[in-house]
Amino acid sequence: MEILAFGVQDDERPLIERAFAGEHEVRCVDVFLNGDTAAIARGYEAVSTSVNADLGGPVLQTLAAGGTQFVAQRSTGFNNIDLDVAERLALTVARVSSYSPYSVAEFAWTLAMAVNRRVVRAANRTRDFDFRLEGLMGRDLRGRTVGVIGTGRIGEAFTRIAHGFGMNLLGWDLAENPVCAGLGMRYVEREELFREADVVSLHVPLLPSTEHLVDARALGLMKDDAILVNSSRGGLVDTRALVDVLRAGRLLGVGLDVYEAEAGLFFYDKSLDVVTDDVLARLMTFPNVVVTSHQAYYTEDAVTEIVDTTVRNVRDYVAGRHSENVLVPARPPR
Repeated sequence: MEILAFGVQDDERPLIERAFAGEHEVRCVDVFLNGDTAAIARGYEAVSTSVNADLGGPVLQTLAAGGTQFVAQRSTGFNNIDLDVAERLALTVARVSSYSPYSVAEFAWTLAMAVNRRVVRAANRTRDFDFRLEGLMGRDLRGRTVGVIGTGRIGEAFTRIAHGFGMNLLGWDLAENPVCAGLGMRYVEREELFREADVVSLHVPLLPSTEHLVDARALGLMKDDAILVNSSRGGLVDTRALVDVLRAGRLLGVGLDVYEAEAGLFFYDKSLDVVTDDVLARLMTFPNVVVTSHQAYYTEDAVTEIVDTTVRNVRDYVAGRHSENVLVPARPPR
């Protein structure tokens, strides 16, 4: 079977080609799947997509009209996929239900530390041979309190690191994680977590119930010198409300690897373009904000695991098997 893989980064290409070698022919393209590019999938029974692909109704209809029957998304989140339309079109859709939680957890702490210790500002200064320390003072994490929103596999890995720092652990989730509880985490209501935490990190999926989980009210509860980190999904944070809080001089800093309107921006080179997103442009002006381009998952270990799972998803599709990764089964097992 011939597979078209959308949104393949240069670092990913050899991993994908090697994983499929001798089994299926895969064509890797660097363009992302959206309404303008969906037509190039005509004639491909299977396509593989990246995390920021547009898999809304119109794109799925274009894929189905071109003969596509299987969509393998190379990510865990699937809020970008219209599953109802996929089911109506008899498309099989699969995702990568899990991969290395350490990649995201470690990067979340990278953001927190970069904000706390003013690493970006310091690096920019020293490039100009400015070695002053003014404005670079951070804080010890030991003895301070971290609030973990979502204590699944990634939240657990994040908590283990926090425990190693010697921090007090607060958690919020629909179900308690016994590993986190065993590390001394105290599960509390969300409001208490926002009030008490010196660092708040988000590790929940983007669902209707979690959209803008960090809104103006939640931000208003946070300490003036707290740090907010989001390495999960951009839509968890009301960015306009965050800008208002930062403009008021509140929060020690913010580390964001995701942004609620990142589609069409992240993973692209926009350095020569006029920025038309006023909210993002304003956000980037704050010296205590670090924004990265949805790279938390992007380690060799995690991407290899994602690719290997995608290969297994293709095998399951060909064999008519339905694993836990299948979001929309379009046909009964053979």
